[in-house]
Amino acid sequence: MAPDALHLANVHTFYGDSHILHGVSFSLKPGGVLALLGRNGAGKTTCISTIIGFLRPRDGEIRLFGEPIEGLSPERISQLGIGLVPQGRRIFPSLTVRENLVVARQRDGATANPWTVDRIYDMFPRLSERHAQFAGTLSGGEQQMLAIGRALMGNPRVLLLDEPSEGLAPLIVAEVGRTIKRLKEDGQSIVLVEQNRLLALDVADSAVVLNTGRCVFAGEAGELLRNEDLMAQHLGVFHAH
Repeated sequence: MAPDALHLANVHTFYGDSHILHGVSFSLKPGGVLALLGRNGAGKTTCISTIIGFLRPRDGEIRLFGEPIEGLSPERISQLGIGLVPQGRRIFPSLTVRENLVVARQRDGATANPWTVDRIYDMFPRLSERHAQFAGTLSGGEQQMLAIGRALMGNPRVLLLDEPSEGLAPLIVAEVGRTIKRLKEDGQSIVLVEQNRLLALDVADSAVVLNTGRCVFAGEAGELLRNEDLMAQHLGVFHAH
């Protein structure tokens, strides 16, 4: 059987003396989208930081397509194929759109259809129109597209998206959702951290809910959507009927 794209088993992570993640376990199937949900402070960003190597887990294992990556440097984890679109976008404002993309290029040989600047422009025509513009002068939505495009230029095997719809207008949020669906159609494996639960559960196959650093749900996205009690208890959402 093919290994999971990403597998966390009993991961414990600390910030200094504070125990943040308590035995977190979940799996992402190849080509799947997993929504990582929870209230503010639930441990979602700590979980992303642990996967990408900014924080080292005190215990537990993290595997990328069967290969252990816990405890490796962020540079090595990136080279092995984990891409990150960080919260707050963090593009290079003084470089042009095109320069932001070119500077991120890596790992061409590992994929059958590697990402190129032109392929990014096909996906985000707005970036093509703005290719010579300084990234710092783009709108929030355009900066988010650039941040996603930049991560894709690394040809990641697993893409981590940390709050991609944060601070964006509803029309742009819908565009982010369409982008994730297109990447999924291309077979891109994605972990999506998102406060907008309806966006997340619309695009995701599976979902994990964290509460104070513990997994309180791991299963199919549709199953979570139907479990209104659990959503209300851990995410604070009530569906309008």
